[in-house]
Amino acid sequence: FYYFVRLCLDKILLQCVLQSRTLSGADAINALRPFYFAVHPDFFGQHPKEREVNENSLKRLNGYLENLQKPGFRSFKPTQLTFYVREREPNSSNVQESFSASGFRAVSFTLHTRDLLSTVLDILNSCSLSTEHVQSLNVNSQPHKEAKSTVNRPIKWDKTYYSFTGFKDPEEDLEQAQRMETTLISWLDDNEASAVKKLKKSLPLRKELERLKIELSHELQLSDIRWQRSWGIAHRCSQLLSLGRLVQQRPEILKNVKGRTVVFTDRSGMSAAGHIMLGTMDVHHHWTKIFERLPNYYKLQKRLLLLEDQISQLLGGIQVIYIEELQPLLTLEEYYETLNSFYNKVRDSRLPFHPRSLRGLQMILESDRYAPGLHELGHFMIPTVCDPAALQWFIFAKAQEAREKLKRKEEMMITEKELINTSTERFSLDRLYKEPSVSSAQMIDCCKRLLEESLPYLQGMHLCISHFYSVLQDGDLCIPWNWK
Repeated sequence: FYYFVRLCLDKILLQCVLQSRTLSGADAINALRPFYFAVHPDFFGQHPKEREVNENSLKRLNGYLENLQKPGFRSFKPTQLTFYVREREPNSSNVQESFSASGFRAVSFTLHTRDLLSTVLDILNSCSLSTEHVQSLNVNSQPHKEAKSTVNRPIKWDKTYYSFTGFKDPEEDLEQAQRMETTLISWLDDNEASAVKKLKKSLPLRKELERLKIELSHELQLSDIRWQRSWGIAHRCSQLLSLGRLVQQRPEILKNVKGRTVVFTDRSGMSAAGHIMLGTMDVHHHWTKIFERLPNYYKLQKRLLLLEDQISQLLGGIQVIYIEELQPLLTLEEYYETLNSFYNKVRDSRLPFHPRSLRGLQMILESDRYAPGLHELGHFMIPTVCDPAALQWFIFAKAQEAREKLKRKEEMMITEKELINTSTERFSLDRLYKEPSVSSAQMIDCCKRLLEESLPYLQGMHLCISHFYSVLQDGDLCIPWNWK
């Protein structure tokens, strides 16, 4: 009799579980369209920090959604995600134009649901997006409220049933999942072995990468060799080997690279910062053309520097700068056009700035802004289409605050460097670094709290301060700066 009762109850529980997963993968994608539109990295081209965070979070979210659709998959861990969500204008009816120029807001939430419908609703609600359209989806021909009630388990068994049968109480599991939050110690416990294994495997390639980098830098008399993206060690080695082959085949075209920085990136050319960009998808023919054009690039760069000086003179001595970490990767030609357009606008407006009154201050140009702003690091963010009168008023009003922030920035950079060195030595790390999207203030806070902990797991490791937990393919440990 006991076996018969248990068999019946098992069938009922299974039926409840199957009913709760009535949303298909295609339905989930359709339901999340407003979310994808609000967070998709392609819409954050002018904001590399926010783009990178959203790219990483979307990868982890997609993995979570894929696992939900795997039959028999039961091992779920709460997944904490952070997205930058583009803001909407409250009275805009046009979807394509309904996002305000003010930018975006950061949203963090933890997924712990075990079915697609609940997960979709959690995501939309967390981002303050409407869920009304979910009702129109054909979820087993049930209205939204009925589907939701299924998820919330309308059949509630007495606690004695679970204690008698030994089955897990799903309500207790859910409560425990909601209470659970990944901590640094628990995550290191679970992932240290995997990271050590990957790191040991990558060590020969790391040595080869360093050797290739030193040899090429010396042979071409380069200032540095960098990578725009976090490619793996093997990928980087192949790029350096490819450049090495070009050096052997066409040594005469590389005579103009002395003192320059080479950056492996998504496209070839010269960057706004004056670095030689080699597109990783381009063949030697494209690279050869870039090296042949270097004399012309250098001429354009001189004109660009002169243009920056002319803008500075018109705006009271404020320095025009380009910050690689905070601005999109522009080519030299694109940046020159931006500067030239802004220069003509300011020159024609004849703004009455006193000469050198703004000396020591800094500004960057942003093509996707409509109102000037002051960054936490102290530089002005000036729209290329900004009204000259509004620009003048804003700079005058914020000049003193900008000087104070620039001073704090210098102090923070010194503190950050000291804390990185202290943490590296304290935990015997092989390397401690951060992603560009992590600010100095966040890095300082992270290192201070790390130094209060005892973490023998980190000895000899490569530790990256990021916005999420991850073990990279070459064994680098990524932890969020605001770890618990």
